[in-house]
Amino acid sequence: MEEKKRAINWYPGHMTKARRMMEEDIKLIDLVIEIVDARIPLSSRNPDIDKLAKNKARIVLLNKADLADDSVTDEWINYFKEKNFYCLKLNSRLNVSNRAVNNLITTACSAKIERDKAKGIKNRSIKAMIVGIPNVGKSTFINSFTGRKSAKTGNKPGVTKGKQWIRINGSVELLDTAGILWLKIEDRNVGERLAMIGSINDQILNIEELALNTIKFLNNNYKDMLFERYDITESIFDDIDTETMMNPENAYALCIMDHIARKRGCLKKGGDTDYEKAAACILDDFREGKTGRISLERP
Repeated sequence: MEEKKRAINWYPGHMTKARRMMEEDIKLIDLVIEIVDARIPLSSRNPDIDKLAKNKARIVLLNKADLADDSVTDEWINYFKEKNFYCLKLNSRLNVSNRAVNNLITTACSAKIERDKAKGIKNRSIKAMIVGIPNVGKSTFINSFTGRKSAKTGNKPGVTKGKQWIRINGSVELLDTAGILWLKIEDRNVGERLAMIGSINDQILNIEELALNTIKFLNNNYKDMLFERYDITESIFDDIDTETMMNPENAYALCIMDHIARKRGCLKKGGDTDYEKAAACILDDFREGKTGRISLERP
């Protein structure tokens, strides 16, 4: 995608309200637990959180690790540890390891616990704020961690719009917050990665262009997975005339998209490719992990 294209500027009113609430509530908090998508750990971090959570204990949970390239996720864990964040990878769609998360919370808040002991305060609960941009699985994590349906969930951005205090046990209280993006996404590459995983509403995007760029990324970085998923062979490129094409990479990606459309029956009357339908199919496959375990960025 051309970097010169305009930055994504999408900040619904409920996100403004959520940010203001977060600024107020951060004063009550001992610990900030940030949920990020393991496929894009850096791009799925809201840079505003670092300012809001200054001087607070910090945990980063690499969620949806089952959808990401495991070796790359391990690189990200080392990256965050070097930045002095406590870090853990998980798949909150399955049962969260409560022991692992609780141990990490206790370790991250050890200084606070020691201060309480020095003051003669025993067993005061740790107040933790859960933060994360839309669609990283924040509410799903909370429900899995608490063992009950405490938070509203959904596969579309912005399902959680209010504030919820959730008591886990005698030692931890969680404050759920609405997922917020930052005001303006200046880096087009970051915006594209967020769009690929579904953190930006598809209705404001050109999904055909997004699917084409997803194909280009997969062809350059996870070619074997792409070819296996859609039964692609090199023979489909036999008729491409790359010499007269302004962008040969686009020509190859478009050829793959046409192939996928035929395989999946994404055709209009007369046999023309239904690019919108094919794009939705490609993006759904990627987001659900059907294409394979893929990471969109490295440390």
